Amino acid sequence: MSQEITVHGTVAGGFEAVREEFAAFVAGERDDYEGQLCAYVHGRRVVDLWAGAEADSLYGVFSSTKGAAHLVVALLVQDGTLELDRKVTYYWPEFGAEGKGSVTLRELLAHRAGLVGIDAGFSPEEMADDRAIAERLADQKPFWRPGTAFGYHALVIGALTGEVVRRATGHTLQEVYEERVRAPYGTDFYLGLPEAEEPRFRTVQPYCPTPQQQALIAAEPTGPHTLTAIAFNQHVARPATLDGYVNSRRVRALGPASAGGVASARGLATMYAAAISELDDRPPLLKPDTVAEVGQIHSVGYDLVARAHKSYGLGFQATADMWHPVLGAGTFGHSGAGGTQAFADPRSGLAYGYARRRMVFPAGAAPENGGFVRAVHRAAQAA
Repeated sequence: MSQEITVHGTVAGGFEAVREEFAAFVAGERDDYEGQLCAYVHGRRVVDLWAGAEADSLYGVFSSTKGAAHLVVALLVQDGTLELDRKVTYYWPEFGAEGKGSVTLRELLAHRAGLVGIDAGFSPEEMADDRAIAERLADQKPFWRPGTAFGYHALVIGALTGEVVRRATGHTLQEVYEERVRAPYGTDFYLGLPEAEEPRFRTVQPYCPTPQQQALIAAEPTGPHTLTAIAFNQHVARPATLDGYVNSRRVRALGPASAGGVASARGLATMYAAAISELDDRPPLLKPDTVAEVGQIHSVGYDLVARAHKSYGLGFQATADMWHPVLGAGTFGHSGAGGTQAFADPRSGLAYGYARRRMVFPAGAAPENGGFVRAVHRAAQAA
């Protein structure tokens, strides 16, 4: 443990307890800890803290990428370019093979399509390329009858919804995101990291399970051909590690929309602030009806892939139910395997982003987020 890591940054008046919570956590961490915490309330930045690196360091944010991807889908639904209750085949006819013809865009976004991977698995080159993933998935038979259950489409949901976006607009999801979200706000959240920004990227460090954690892993092995293995592409001869995935320059350059994004905590929080609040003299990206639609729970209960209780809105996690019950109903966002957490709580006006370098065990929102979120939300309520 180290007491020497310096916490940098600022908090607004009334948010001093957030800095204390962050500093107390950092003080108990290993001396190689790197992390950032940022939050907005009603479009005003109220927390901007970092330790172990720089304020603008960039991290692989794994599945928090899905939040950026599905903000694009929400914008296109709001525009009328996409319709949630249209069949996916209306936009992408080839998708209908092998009994998938009845799947709607709404069901796809809610992880109900049963298309979590392919029997043969994907090559490393394909895993970086959403177009290649979508082409392979179009011919795959779903693993459950679409609409009857749900399971986390961990590494493919962004490719699936991205192909719908491409067919409907003539542009990739990444291109629409760049034009409508990232560039206008100068947001440090990239779906496709330019070469010029590479020096700011911090290589993801894998987690190191304790002996007790290793025993837990050994006690609950995942079979090589389970839904879980297929969804995480672990049934191939030489499966990639999660840290190896985002540490690949090819993945960072192409920005696959399921898990290939790169961001700082500022980038995560800014994107969600722009979604629900006036920011930089611009109106919120999403209208109230759209916010309510994407945050409404569409799938809740036993997740066939995660083998646990999960809940999803439309492309987003139902963050209050899954992670932070202190948050308001309709909170939407997405965590990432490395410990990342990011969301918007429309009821309090809170937009939150946390990123760290070393992965956590088990993969998902890092446990320290619990204390950070409670502290930020309490201060936001009092503001």
